[in-house]
Amino acid sequence: MNKILICDDSAFMRMMIKEVLKTNEYKTIGEAVNGREGIEKYNELKPDLVLMDLTMPEMNGITALKEIIKNDSQAKIIILSAMGQQDKVDEALSCGAKDFIVKPFKPERLLEAIKKVI
Repeated sequence: MNKILICDDSAFMRMMIKEVLKTNEYKTIGEAVNGREGIEKYNELKPDLVLMDLTMPEMNGITALKEIIKNDSQAKIIILSAMGQQDKVDEALSCGAKDFIVKPFKPERLLEAIKKVI
């Protein structure tokens, strides 16, 4: 079973993602509310995949993505972003993100991205 780390400052979004993962045989092994916590949890838990929000307090998703990739070039990270952040999405992809999903998303889109990346 693939282990996934969810990094999003919205408790509602984390809960929604966890529900989609659980009903589709994926295991959520950790949650982080900002990029700094996301890096710590990544290093501690070694997930197969990270679902990373772009806009978070303390440390944003791009900074966290760069840090994780710097420490583990094989890291698989999918960026979640709100509409209208295309420049940030492009930056994330050029920094090593494997895919991006625009919020709000349909569960099928999330699952399709996860299957493709894992």
